[in-house]
Amino acid sequence: MVISGVVEEIVFRNAENGYTVVVIDHNGEPVVCVGKFPQISEGVNLELSGNFVKHNKYGQQFSVKTVKITVPSTKEGIIRYLSSGLIYGVGPVTALNIVEYFGEKTLDVIEYNPAKLALVKGISAKKAEEIGKAFNEIKNMQSSVMLMQNYDISTNLAIKIYNTYGAKTEQVLTTNPYRLVEDVDGIGFYTADRIANKMGIAEDSEFRFRAGILHVLKDVSEKSGNTYIPKENLIEELIKLLRFDSTKNSEKIEQVLTSLVMDSVIKIMQVDNCDVVILTKLYNIEKIVAQSINLFNMMNFDKQINVDQEIKFYEDFNKIKMHENQKQAVKEVVNNGVTVITGGPGTGKTTIVKCILQVFKNMGKSVKLLAPTGRAAKRLSESTNCEASTIHRALEIDFNNAQLFFYNNLNKLPADVVIVDEVSMVDVQLMYYLIRALKRGTQLILVGDKDQLPSVGAGNVLGDILASKVVPVVELTQIYRQDNNSLIITNAHLINNGKMPIIDNKSKDFFFKEVETPESMLSNVIDMQINRIPKFLNVDISKIQVLAPMKAGLCGVENLNKILQDKINPASFNKPEIITDKTIYRLNDRVMQIANNYEKTWKKGPLEEGAGVFNGDIGVITLVDMQTQELQVTFEDGRVVTYLKPDLVELVLSYAITIHKSQGSEFDCAIIPVVSGPPMLLTKNLIYTAVTRAKKMVVLVGTKVNLIRMIKNNRTTVRHTLLKQLLIETHKEFVESDE
Repeated sequence: MVISGVVEEIVFRNAENGYTVVVIDHNGEPVVCVGKFPQISEGVNLELSGNFVKHNKYGQQFSVKTVKITVPSTKEGIIRYLSSGLIYGVGPVTALNIVEYFGEKTLDVIEYNPAKLALVKGISAKKAEEIGKAFNEIKNMQSSVMLMQNYDISTNLAIKIYNTYGAKTEQVLTTNPYRLVEDVDGIGFYTADRIANKMGIAEDSEFRFRAGILHVLKDVSEKSGNTYIPKENLIEELIKLLRFDSTKNSEKIEQVLTSLVMDSVIKIMQVDNCDVVILTKLYNIEKIVAQSINLFNMMNFDKQINVDQEIKFYEDFNKIKMHENQKQAVKEVVNNGVTVITGGPGTGKTTIVKCILQVFKNMGKSVKLLAPTGRAAKRLSESTNCEASTIHRALEIDFNNAQLFFYNNLNKLPADVVIVDEVSMVDVQLMYYLIRALKRGTQLILVGDKDQLPSVGAGNVLGDILASKVVPVVELTQIYRQDNNSLIITNAHLINNGKMPIIDNKSKDFFFKEVETPESMLSNVIDMQINRIPKFLNVDISKIQVLAPMKAGLCGVENLNKILQDKINPASFNKPEIITDKTIYRLNDRVMQIANNYEKTWKKGPLEEGAGVFNGDIGVITLVDMQTQELQVTFEDGRVVTYLKPDLVELVLSYAITIHKSQGSEFDCAIIPVVSGPPMLLTKNLIYTAVTRAKKMVVLVGTKVNLIRMIKNNRTTVRHTLLKQLLIETHKEFVESDE
């Protein structure tokens, strides 16, 4: 339905997303209207489409879908409009003086001939110019937002687009809305394609082909972790995306690819005698990582340092005996620029790190302990009794700096040694940010499990470094940390070696519940989480984590989260919640951030604040404001972050999470539904990663047949990345230049 009226009062406005609560005079009656509005002021006439809804707390409101604005035409309306504070420097007295001088032509004068305002007492020529400029900026924004609403673009998205293009918004939209894909964060191909279709832009437009190619390249990067794609595969995906006949458009595809190369947006190169396409940005990132690793690795150590005495002192002080392999790792680290230490659970990686810390401390070197996630950093800090932080926190996000991080290639991180734990989780972009911030001479130690799943983000950093064989690697295979009554570590290694774990249910920490049907699996997983394990372990439910192999299905993450939310945190009259298309976000819900957002601000305590929330961060919803449709999440490290409703696409419930998202985390207990599904997903690496997330207990629920299938499935998804090749090439270049 459509209602109209004059704005009487603006009760609330969130400038960031346009959410506004406004009271209008509709046929002599006050009506409260809520929704996303362009910038408005008291006195303007509004035509609103939407529906009346009844709010539990605030009563009847008009929920707005679209907004049409018309400026007032009467003297009284114009005075009220100008004096509302919409235009900086124009208050009630100035507004009255302007209208008394120009009458009903006031707004035309301000828009088309603002210099005339200087005729009014108290208005200088400079102020007249500023008033005209401000008025036109507001009018441009309002008209642009209203234009976009005609094409089913939400007010929130319209404001975001306008903030990018300003007065050029209409020109961009009508000539090439596909620019939004490249210029506006959060707008993908499908949104731009829908807008272009409504604008009447032809389906065979070169703009559409360009946006489609970029979409495919970004998609394979974000969803599959590839940094490049074979050209042949790119064209296949483009055909599916754009829905066209390839034979008729092959020439145009080549033209657009050439144009993108000429614009330095993509590179086309040969890999294994095959033409491949890569975003120039990703190519440069991998190239710089490769060059930097080789540069740090080629540091000249004039004299090998003998650390036998330091190792002996460490052994005596801690009353332990280190294996020769562990001692060799310490020697390698001390005498090399870059070293990789890899091994499964219980193989002594932490012992080596602690010994290294002691040796470097005795040498007077400063050491930074880093990890990719907050949970991993916390584990590292607890195991070493030394301060550890995430890579992002160590680099310090700084929005006043064009380089994003305070520590970068121009301002180096103050550390002689940098140790990165759980490096299998580090994607190539994060490694790029870190390695650019290291000063010449810094020693870099990369610690991780090569058999864990690769990073969620693009790249295969640990795998490519190991495969390149350009840096020293110490692989640990001997198991040291093992309790006679514990099977978690033993079974993890059995699984990693392709063997069935011991599942006699006689241990204290490894159990298998055999069930035949998905329905029985679901009910058992829920019962384990809610009732049985909290009592058995005497731990809070929050310490128990369901790790599911997939998102979809009866025992997939999405369904499990809905059921567990209703069981653990059920709805109630006094418990506020925000409802979106996919999820209900309720006070006290457990949630996880699923995308890196470098701009999201946070607060911690009364004094500390900063920016950056990252993929895999877990927290609890501690405040929900149903009026403004925003909520606050308190993450495990104490950061408090506010989410507006449009931001909630980055937040999911985390009563159950995918095994991929659990990397770097550790839970008292992991409940793992062993489901059937695609072999390309259900691999040995997946079940191995899940088992190694548990600290006190593992519970597998499913059939032995499905468990055997996973363990025997050695398939590893090959990632298309250039880092290995670039490491080898740049290593060769450095060696030849030295000669």
